[in-house]
Amino acid sequence: MKIGLFWIATMAVFGVTNAMIASKEAAIRTGETMYLELAPVDPRSLMQGDYMALDYQVERNARINSSKPRRGLVVVKLDQNKVAQFVRYHADEPLSADERLLRYRRWASNLQIGSNAFFFQEGHASHYASARYGEYKVARTGECVLVNLRNADFSVAGPPKVNR
Repeated sequence: MKIGLFWIATMAVFGVTNAMIASKEAAIRTGETMYLELAPVDPRSLMQGDYMALDYQVERNARINSSKPRRGLVVVKLDQNKVAQFVRYHADEPLSADERLLRYRRWASNLQIGSNAFFFQEGHASHYASARYGEYKVARTGECVLVNLRNADFSVAGPPKVNR
């Protein structure tokens, strides 16, 4: 009996994990490209290596509102460069044609939209120092996946590509 419960629990964990992975992959494959303006900081973690902490302008403009649920959606509009600008918290109202949704999580006094860190190979920090945008693929549900960092001119941040 105990062995059967173990396998049922194990399969449930793998099922949930695979569903989350499939959701992220679907967002990458079919999601709309959107840029979140960021204010980068280059910390270093002895356990994790080099990374850039990401702090988005959209999060700052949303202003933490402790009366809002811990998880929810914000409404953004995209400018001509597809850079997201905060409009309001979503209250299940219909969106206009130029509005999009982004999922958020609230942790104490911090609002988090998307990933809060971008990891890169040790010694490559200088290649990412000029990054000004996080490039996201965003599903209609507001689920977003960070796919790249971009410079002020929207070129891909990072080390030069080596042709082999």
